[in-house]
Amino acid sequence: MTGIVAPSAAQFQFDRVDISGHRNNVAISAATRTRDGAFNVWRNSYAAEYLPTGGSTVRVGGVPFTFPPVCDGPDNVRCEGQFIPVRRARYDWIHLLAASERRCEDTVGLDFADGTADAEPLRVSDFWAAPAWFGEIKAFESPAMHYPHHVQRGVPAVMWAQRVAVTRRADLTGILLPRNVAVHVFAVTLQRTER
Repeated sequence: MTGIVAPSAAQFQFDRVDISGHRNNVAISAATRTRDGAFNVWRNSYAAEYLPTGGSTVRVGGVPFTFPPVCDGPDNVRCEGQFIPVRRARYDWIHLLAASERRCEDTVGLDFADGTADAEPLRVSDFWAAPAWFGEIKAFESPAMHYPHHVQRGVPAVMWAQRVAVTRRADLTGILLPRNVAVHVFAVTLQRTER
């Protein structure tokens, strides 16, 4: 065959998105401060001692993410229709560290520099430990679940690595998160391929 060239690993470019100004929820707590957590209506949370250090670079499925703060204020974006501006460029994928209060299917809005907009599906599995319903990669798991008044061992909580396709071949300028408070986003990384 001619005309088909597979990109090398060096051709993939990743842009980590700063979502710090949009964080509005605490989903990670220390065993000594379980009341701080508020992932869902029962105020469950991930056990901090089993997760990466806040602000560290983590790689999941080859994708780099900046892990959110841990036990230092809000650590995730509970989706309420926030608009996240991004560095203008052409991207192929939006990678997310995310979890849902129950498995959810929704959409994200993508805004482009040429004035066009697309709605793309966002599917996120439940944070209660179970197989990935939508084919995500398990990013992190805490083997204990925090409740406001105790630590429940043997009830794991999972954070997923999911991705959303950017199908339009135009410069992306922003991402509109869904109005769905069951969906929580911990980190965002954009991927583009030099062609």
